[in-house]
Amino acid sequence: MRDGHTEVCRKYSLSPSLLRKWRQKYLAKGKEGLRDSYPRVDPQLRALEEENERLKRIIAKQALEIERGRPAVKSELLKKTSIGPRKR
Repeated sequence: MRDGHTEVCRKYSLSPSLLRKWRQKYLAKGKEGLRDSYPRVDPQLRALEEENERLKRIIAKQALEIERGRPAVKSELLKKTSIGPRKR
């Protein structure tokens, strides 16, 4: 590589082979060759997808409990709690 390339590699902490690879991609395909080859995923979207999966697992677990005939703890507690007027 020429001295200019060496200076650029030192300035930006790049390996000469990486700079050479980028140069070859640019010469072959132009700017399109330097674009990411994989789609970027928005972190907020990823967090929402993880939350969605967690909620699906919870619903599936509750559906299994209902199907097996075992009432959920919450419904048992509601049955035992009286809803009558409060005494002071």
